[in-house]
Amino acid sequence: MSGGDADAAFCAELVRSADFDRYAATLFVEPDSRRALLALYAFNAEIVRVRDQVSQPLPGEIRLQWWTDTLAGTAHGGVEGNPVAAELLRAVGQYALPVAALSQLIDAHLFDLYNDPMPDVTALETYAADTDGTLLALAARIVDQGSEAIDHLARHAGMAMGITRAIARLPFDAARRQLFLPLELLARHGSNEADAYAGKETPALRQALNDLIAVALRHLDAAQQLLAEAPPPARRAFLPLALARRDLDLMAQADTDLFGPFDRSRLTTLWTLWKALRTKAFR
Repeated sequence: MSGGDADAAFCAELVRSADFDRYAATLFVEPDSRRALLALYAFNAEIVRVRDQVSQPLPGEIRLQWWTDTLAGTAHGGVEGNPVAAELLRAVGQYALPVAALSQLIDAHLFDLYNDPMPDVTALETYAADTDGTLLALAARIVDQGSEAIDHLARHAGMAMGITRAIARLPFDAARRQLFLPLELLARHGSNEADAYAGKETPALRQALNDLIAVALRHLDAAQQLLAEAPPPARRAFLPLALARRDLDLMAQADTDLFGPFDRSRLTTLWTLWKALRTKAFR
C-alpha cells in the first residue's frame, strides 16, 4: 500500500470508529468523492476529540492552532507524519475547499474546551451552523459544487443536526460538566444547570427540551424544503438529515428518557440512510 493509500485508509478507519453516521453516509456517494469526504470528516473527528485528549484548555488551544497553521501553510514541520492533515490538504487542493471555512470550523470548536454553558438558543444555533453547517457546505462542494443557496441550506441543516446531537449527547456532556442546553431556555421553564448536571429528567427540564426539539424540527423542515431546490448531485451531502429526522421523532415521544443512553445501532443507521436515498428528497 502506497503512502497515499495508507493515509486514505487511516482516515476511513478513523471516521468509521469516531463518527459512524458520516462514515455510513459516504457509502452512498460516488467513489471519486468518497476519499475527500472521508478526509474532511476525519479532520472534523480530530478537531472534535481534542476536548477528550487534554485536561486543560490551553493544550487544546495549542492543538487547534496547529491545524489552523497547517491550513495556512505555517505549521512547524511537514504533514507527512499526519495522515489526516495530508489527506485534508489533498482534498483542499483537489476541490478548492475554502480554507476560511475550515478555519471557522476550528474556531467554533474552541468553545468545547471550556465549561462555559451555552447562553441562549441563538448562541446554540450559531455554534451548530458554524460546525455542522460548515461541514455540510464543504461536503456539498466535494460531491457537487458550492453556491450561496447551498450554503443557506447547509446552515439550516447544520442547525438541525447540531441541536439534535446536543440533545442526544446530553447525558455524556452533563457527566463531564459541560452544558450545550441554552441557559435562557432552561430558566424560562424554571430549570437550571444543576437540574441538567443531576442527570435526571424533571418536568421543567423536559419542557425546555421539548422547546429545543421544536427548534431543531423547524430548521429540519426548512432544510428539507430547500433541499428540493438543490441540484440532485449535491443532495447526497445532506443524507445525514434522514438520521436527524428519525432521532428527533424519537426524542419528541413523551416516554423517551432523554437522560438515558441514546444509542442507534449501526444497522439502523445504514437502513435509515438506504431508505432515505430511495426517496425523492435525496435523488
